[in-house]
Amino acid sequence: MTRGFIYSIAAATLMLTAPAMAGTVAPGDVVFTDMAVASSLTGQAGDPANGRKVFADRKKGNCLACHVNSDLKNELFHGDVGPSLDGAGSRWSPEQLRAIVANSKQVFGEQTVMPGFYSLEVGKDVAEEFAGKTILSAQEVEDVVAYLTTLTD
Repeated sequence: MTRGFIYSIAAATLMLTAPAMAGTVAPGDVVFTDMAVASSLTGQAGDPANGRKVFADRKKGNCLACHVNSDLKNELFHGDVGPSLDGAGSRWSPEQLRAIVANSKQVFGEQTVMPGFYSLEVGKDVAEEFAGKTILSAQEVEDVVAYLTTLTD
């Protein structure tokens, strides 16, 4: 074999495998094992600053509607439906937090009122404009997880 031929095969192999490695996990392909999701949904680290914004955004995560979070004490209307998230980064691993945020029903069961933020299983009678869509993107899930890991005791 010639060196050029070998380089061509190597380049073709890289082009075929690179997109698969860099892709985002689809909502239906997220693997939950022992109440955790082991790997990033995007292959990238989350941005805690953006995660904090998503967490507080009433049109995105809206996490404050159900959870108290002292880090965001200046925001209004903290709920008490879910547990306080103060110290969440000490109580749960990033893999557990990823599973909880992606689809809490896989962790806590169907009885939980927490929605699956990266799931297409969002209940019945979904408004047509939201059908087939996740609440958060895969990267926003990673960002929220990165933020939650900063909330330590």
